[in-house]
Amino acid sequence: MPEHAGAVAIGSAAPASPVGAGAAAAGPVRPKRASVLAEFARHRLGLLGLALIIGLALFCFVGPLVYHTDQVHVNIQITNMAPRNGHPLGTDANGYDILGRLMVGGQSSLEIGVAVAILASIIGVTWGAIAGYAGGLLDAIMMRTVDVVLAIPAIFLLIYLSTVFRPTVVLLIVVVSLLSWLVPARLVRGDVLTLRTREFIDAVRGMGGGRRRIIFRHMVPNAFGTIVVSATFQVADAIILLATLSFLGFGLPPPAATWGGMLSQGTTYLLDGYWWEVYPAGVIIMLTVISLNFVGDALRDSLDARLRQ
Repeated sequence: MPEHAGAVAIGSAAPASPVGAGAAAAGPVRPKRASVLAEFARHRLGLLGLALIIGLALFCFVGPLVYHTDQVHVNIQITNMAPRNGHPLGTDANGYDILGRLMVGGQSSLEIGVAVAILASIIGVTWGAIAGYAGGLLDAIMMRTVDVVLAIPAIFLLIYLSTVFRPTVVLLIVVVSLLSWLVPARLVRGDVLTLRTREFIDAVRGMGGGRRRIIFRHMVPNAFGTIVVSATFQVADAIILLATLSFLGFGLPPPAATWGGMLSQGTTYLLDGYWWEVYPAGVIIMLTVISLNFVGDALRDSLDARLRQ
């Protein structure tokens, strides 16, 4: 009798409330938007990186509306011209104004980088979430597939593609995405392995929620911080990989331009003293990658509740 009475007392001391039950079913408490923004605002390097990214985007997409250059027709009369009035950063081997070329090339580089981050994140998040939730044999098969793909030297694949296909924007996005989805897949799988044992997942499962609903309505949103940070770094990695592709001859053909293509072409003339054909593209790639890394670090610190506590 005392045991039963104690059980009743304990149960009455913590009455179940609809609000509490709803909160448990909805999932863990996520950081409020205001607190995330406030945390990001205190991250000086993150703010600096964000300002640089906004400045680079304006430079690439608004700059050509102000600084008009011909980036289509070759002008052999002004090839390899050093920086001077009318051409602040000089011209390249085709007579293209390098400052205007940086703007046009930045459009392609940023567009491809963002598209790769989105596509690679979609593939990686779906793959990792399914593998982490399923567990067992399916998880082992899916993750061993990731390991096999990671073990394939990307350089050989890129050399083969450069000899078989004519590069286009869509093809570059697909190729770089297929080389970039592996990391987000592993990161999301790790988060899902932790989330699938949480009480709110058991509550959703007890209320009849199916696997698809549990994965894409509860697990993936709770791994949003990891996904956003990974996508930020994916943009930077894609820009670097585009530069590598250009060195291998798998860049966009002229008159299209990318920063990596400008860097690859400029190195041909570096020993001739035409430094202005290499350094501007190299510096802007470096600034973009560093800025994205700063923003990624700031987002990680802001979205991770454990670090914030």
